[in-house]
Amino acid sequence: MSVFLTLWVSFLTGLLLSGCGYSVYTNRDLLFKEINIETIENKTLEPKLQDKLHAALTEEFMKNGIMVNPYADTKISAVLNKFDITVLSEKKEITIEYRVLINADFTVEDKDGSKKEFRKIDSPFIVSFASSEDLATLLAKKELVEERAMRDVAIRIIGALIYK
Repeated sequence: MSVFLTLWVSFLTGLLLSGCGYSVYTNRDLLFKEINIETIENKTLEPKLQDKLHAALTEEFMKNGIMVNPYADTKISAVLNKFDITVLSEKKEITIEYRVLINADFTVEDKDGSKKEFRKIDSPFIVSFASSEDLATLLAKKELVEERAMRDVAIRIIGALIYK
């Protein structure tokens, strides 16, 4: 009886997963195996965001099995258009919670020269941080949150490139 039940549960699980939109991708399914991260232009007033986005893109591409190579045929470039820190909450007239918004445009050029534009890619999640401590701690937390927001942007653009 338990063999029949095991087979029945396996059949139902397979049936449910086959219709939910999930699929397994392997390295062979990727449209490209290497990518060249070209210039990242920072049009915001916040310094070094281009370096943080470059590092995040490199890390996330490699996590997804795509090597970053300056001689690759597929190229990606970006323009950071918006960086905004807004106040979420205050306590006794001191800001204690902030939200970071980042917005970027990406251009991907295939080996045949065709280009795809991805406009206004931002973090899909609200990236916030709280600090009512001294300025050094606030700046350190801000630095970490900027890196997390860049990682979210990198994940989003890589998802748009890999998964159709």
